[in-house]
Amino acid sequence: MGALIDSHCHFDVDAFDDDRDAVHARARQAGVIHQIVPAIDRAGWDRLGAVCAGHLDLHPAWGLHPVFLDAHVPEDLEHLEARLHADRPVAVGECGLDYFIDGLDRDLQAMYFDRQLALARAHDLPVIVHARRAVDAVIAALRRHTGIRGVVHSFSGSPEQAAQLWTLGFHIGIGGPVTYERARRLHRVVAALPPEQLLLETDAPDQPDSAHRGQRNEPARIRRVCEVVAGLRGESIREVANRTTANAARLFGLPLP
Repeated sequence: MGALIDSHCHFDVDAFDDDRDAVHARARQAGVIHQIVPAIDRAGWDRLGAVCAGHLDLHPAWGLHPVFLDAHVPEDLEHLEARLHADRPVAVGECGLDYFIDGLDRDLQAMYFDRQLALARAHDLPVIVHARRAVDAVIAALRRHTGIRGVVHSFSGSPEQAAQLWTLGFHIGIGGPVTYERARRLHRVVAALPPEQLLLETDAPDQPDSAHRGQRNEPARIRRVCEVVAGLRGESIREVANRTTANAARLFGLPLP
């Protein structure tokens, strides 16, 4: 299949505490040479950093996730800027907008997102973006912050939105949802994406593939995502693996074998 990069995996969370080393070994055996590990909130930054420090193939991103809005305070943005200075990550994130969960203050989400986009531009770092039922709003925010790059992970938008994101310098992250038979719009998006725009991810421990519905996801299962994407695009598995790995390495500044 070739080497793979999991461009979005929450490898630091509690779900992996009991067998993290075994999960990591399975990922390596499956050909995963790098994992990008995005942060959720300031309280978890130290833990995330410690997990990544134990493995050269785990790479932290620092950020404030919109779903965990109640865990953030404005001062966290100052701490984020200091963290970016002290411990340069591969990206800023996970950040973005979530219009799926009722009760999340959209104005407050936008404030945190805009500030993190500004920090990414100031530090010349890519951004890992969460956009759930908020792709148009995310696109509008990215247009206000020209000159940045990144990925919209777990993309669930339209082909037209994907095209707009590409003109803004943003990749599309594709994971377990693409393996579900009923995900027909996502299948159309994946089939039509420019090859340079596509990244693979697992979002582990969430969003397992269809064969592991309801189970904990893990980075080794990115192989199944690659297989399905290749089938949808009419390309070989190795071709998709090689291209998406090159795309991720270029975006995040990672070494390749």
